[in-house]
Amino acid sequence: MENNEMVKQQLKWEGKVTAKLTGPRADQIWCFLHNGFFSLNKWLPTLYICRGVEGESGQLGCVSYCARPSIPSQDGSSVLSWCTEKLVAVDPVQRSFSYEIVHGNIGFNSYVSTIKVIDDDADNGCWNKWSFIVDPVPGWILKDLICKYELGLGNMARRMEEAALPNGVEA
Repeated sequence: MENNEMVKQQLKWEGKVTAKLTGPRADQIWCFLHNGFFSLNKWLPTLYICRGVEGESGQLGCVSYCARPSIPSQDGSSVLSWCTEKLVAVDPVQRSFSYEIVHGNIGFNSYVSTIKVIDDDADNGCWNKWSFIVDPVPGWILKDLICKYELGLGNMARRMEEAALPNGVEA
């Protein structure tokens, strides 16, 4: 194998996005995320389906099935984009968890993602941080993938802020 080929195989895409939540504290948002690993579609509107297929939600090793319709093709048909995700790390003290995509048809190989919730002591809110590392996806652009994560995390933060209000709907 040539040196260039070895370097290409070792390269990974990495991305990190953050979203500010005004009002709720990290412990409250952590409960929404950790206890709701099998229902992340409640917070991510682009996920139509998220359900448990193995283990107990939020427990190390549990597996969820997530799906959403893909963008329709030119003939108008739509393919279901899906994956199974396994919870591979949980740290309740740091309020973080990591999961990996085990199977799926969305083009991710060797994908691991971490979600972390951190208090913002400066103004009585918190931050959601979402990072990922994945093999490059043929036909995709890393910058576009990061933008997709920014949009998703922003939507997630808004929904969680609303649910955290005194009259909000909790997870």
